[in-house]
Amino acid sequence: MRILVQEVKKAEVWIDGKVFSSINRGFCLFVGFTHGDDQKIIEKMADKVSKLRIFPDENGKTNLSLFDVGGEILSVSQFTLYGSVKEGNRPSFVESLRPDEARTLFALWNNILSSKVPSLKTGVFQADMDIHLINEGPFTLLLDSKELVK
Repeated sequence: MRILVQEVKKAEVWIDGKVFSSINRGFCLFVGFTHGDDQKIIEKMADKVSKLRIFPDENGKTNLSLFDVGGEILSVSQFTLYGSVKEGNRPSFVESLRPDEARTLFALWNNILSSKVPSLKTGVFQADMDIHLINEGPFTLLLDSKELVK
């Protein structure tokens, strides 16, 4: 499982020219799944995301979490996080989980994460989405379960 975390001032999912989901300050998460991902991995990754302390405190130090700042999360499925250009110039997605399996895990992910964070909004799995976001601060992090879950 991979999650690209972006600290945002605002983020929106647009589908068919209309806003589907919108958040203010918080995280925009792009979430991808690979072979072998399961509930145990999802639980550990949700715990990690919910406890990230990347918001600045009164001294400018990254000490505050979503709870501390009343932040929200926008969670969007993103199979391309497992795209590889190791060979050639056209991405290969053999490491990306098949859509039927990834859909189930994405729903599980959002269910588990929603119990750990103040506010969660989502995109729509496999929809043609336009993501509008305003980055805030220096933070874009890539979390990889192969590094974080032992």
